[in-house]
Amino acid sequence: MKTTLQKLGKSLSAMVMPNIGAFIAWGFITALFIADGWLPNEKLASIQPYMLTYLLPVLIAATGGRMVGGDRGLVMGSIAIVGCIAGVGGTQGQPMLMAAMVMGPFSGWVIKRFDQMMDGHMPAGFEMLINNFSVGILGMLIAILGYYIIGPFMTGVLVVLTAGVDVLVNKGLIPLVAIFIEPAKVLFLNNAINHGIFTPIGAEQAAQTGKSIMYMLEANPGPGLGVLLAYWLFAKDKATKDSAPGAIIIHFLGGIHEIYFPYILMNPVVIIAPILGNICAITFYSIFNIGLKGPSSPGSIIAFLSMAEKGSVLMTALGVLIAAGVSFLVASPIIKLAGEKNLDEANKKMQSMKAESKGRSEALLDVSLVRKIVFACDAGMGSSAMGATKFRNRLKGVRPDLIVINTSVDNIPVDCDIAVVQETLVERAKKSAPFAKVVTISNFLADPALDNLFFQLSTGDSIVTEVPVEENETKPAQEDVIQLDGIKLNLPSVSKEEAITEAGKLLRELGYVDGAYIPAMLEREELVTTYIGMGLAIPHGTTHGDDVIHKTGIVLLQYPDGIQFGDEKAQLVIGIAGKGGEHMEVLSKICLALEDENVLNKMKTTNDKEWILKQLS
Repeated sequence: MKTTLQKLGKSLSAMVMPNIGAFIAWGFITALFIADGWLPNEKLASIQPYMLTYLLPVLIAATGGRMVGGDRGLVMGSIAIVGCIAGVGGTQGQPMLMAAMVMGPFSGWVIKRFDQMMDGHMPAGFEMLINNFSVGILGMLIAILGYYIIGPFMTGVLVVLTAGVDVLVNKGLIPLVAIFIEPAKVLFLNNAINHGIFTPIGAEQAAQTGKSIMYMLEANPGPGLGVLLAYWLFAKDKATKDSAPGAIIIHFLGGIHEIYFPYILMNPVVIIAPILGNICAITFYSIFNIGLKGPSSPGSIIAFLSMAEKGSVLMTALGVLIAAGVSFLVASPIIKLAGEKNLDEANKKMQSMKAESKGRSEALLDVSLVRKIVFACDAGMGSSAMGATKFRNRLKGVRPDLIVINTSVDNIPVDCDIAVVQETLVERAKKSAPFAKVVTISNFLADPALDNLFFQLSTGDSIVTEVPVEENETKPAQEDVIQLDGIKLNLPSVSKEEAITEAGKLLRELGYVDGAYIPAMLEREELVTTYIGMGLAIPHGTTHGDDVIHKTGIVLLQYPDGIQFGDEKAQLVIGIAGKGGEHMEVLSKICLALEDENVLNKMKTTNDKEWILKQLS
């Protein structure tokens, strides 16, 4: 149940968080220009209902559709949610934010299923026609479904939820939600709760009353501030004491609440302090009917106060001080009585818990949770692009649902599940994507770790991110793997079959293979193209027996005008014959050499064989 809730919360927040800027823009327009705003302006205030009714739901639905169905899912989600909006009366009905969280992923799933069914069955020449009409027709049908069923149904759900919140407020019970909010934050469910649940309900309340207390429940920086102040003044461990001031700045001004989670995890009893602090703040806000105009994201004091109503900024700030004061008073004696606590151990525990909250464990990763694999190199081109293309083609037949991309190691996206990097980049990858599993490889094109990853993804086994290597394992000989005679330059353009045949003949002439390897190379090309991007093709055979491959060899053929591989052109054709793993180190060097765009472009046109041999040796 915990894993299911975490996955659901992650999905909900993932639809809202990329669009928080639009929510903030809507909140500012509301706070500034409505009749009782800071700068009342009837004309500018008229923007607000259109943003709430149309812009925000369409953005959320489009994001949800794209998460599941890519760019086509984005379009489908946008179409579908408009049906829901129209079904409840447009600007006269309730905001369809929660409906967008349903319709977006559902629409993406529908178009994704359609694409899977059509894969390999589209008549040649009709691809664009089918792709466009499928989105149009299916989008229309789901929009109609939204108009008659989903929109009205979600209106009822919103009415029930809003009524429930009103009951809690009227009965004075709303402060008790802090009992669940503060522990959930430490379990890294804060974004799921705030953006997945409170923001949609808050938007509905704000549309009716111009403000909502829901925006204040999780984002208040006061409770965490009190805990950090207590550690700063009373912690017995010097490292913890010295780290607290910096954490206060990051938390209170930067709005990164995660910074104080380790301080609670090192002494879990301290969780009582933020709970009581938030209860007192929420009680204060409830008594004086205070709310925010829009979501506070991040939860810094600056963002929190910027969304306050005109005339209630001081009261809003006072609620933050109340939360901080109560939290400080409760946390201080607990910290005084506690012995020395190690912040490093708490940080490690926090990272483990955060990884778990993303559906990951320290040693294994459930392949059912994997959605995005990122090949990362230093520059984000060359070797990682080749590796991603090759692995994507390899997975196409068994796991078409997986997204495989490439990027630079310092820009791995936050929703990455598995990062594939070379050994020298592991630390940078962990810093860039601390919650992704890192698969370490020697090269991007052929590596036992990639074979292991492919096997586990295709069979459903849990992923072990390290492939053990025997200590006595010796590297195979690399002599004569690539020779000067194995490099042919300035060749005239031919068909890909002729180019592959020419590479096979050169491998045979140099004694790497016998004649039976050439048809094996052509057979391999018929199964899956060996073009891997960046103007490079690496043809090889399907036969790997000792009777056909005598020794490992690599040849390079340069075609400056390009060889047509489907819709792409390859200027470099590198034929390989691999015996065991002997060619892998050379391929690794090829990847590293071609990672530099200048080297890659020069290799496509140079007349200097010695220079090419030096680059690959």
